[in-house]
Amino acid sequence: MNMNVEINQSIDCIEVLVSGEIDVFTAPRLREMVTPIVNQDHVQMVIDLSGVSFMDSTGLGVVVGLFKTVKVHNGTFKIVGLSSRLKRLFDITGLTEIIQISSIAKDGE
Repeated sequence: MNMNVEINQSIDCIEVLVSGEIDVFTAPRLREMVTPIVNQDHVQMVIDLSGVSFMDSTGLGVVVGLFKTVKVHNGTFKIVGLSSRLKRLFDITGLTEIIQISSIAKDGE
């Protein structure tokens, strides 16, 4: 179970590029790396999941937690690059109704 996280920070946006699997083993590391950033006021965060091949409920919980923290600090939060499999996961859980999601990846599913 492998996951890579790259954080690119500019003046107006923080982009978090995640690849690999976000699961019970890797999700805590994602939370640990991103939490210090989302605790700032007025963060504009984009999470790019186009490189994510698998996400379980623990990973989903981390994403929801990050979203809530950004919102509490009056920031914006967007997810881009979902595969059709991950999009279905977000649809089933109702998260597409509360989290801004765009740029669905073309993955042939």
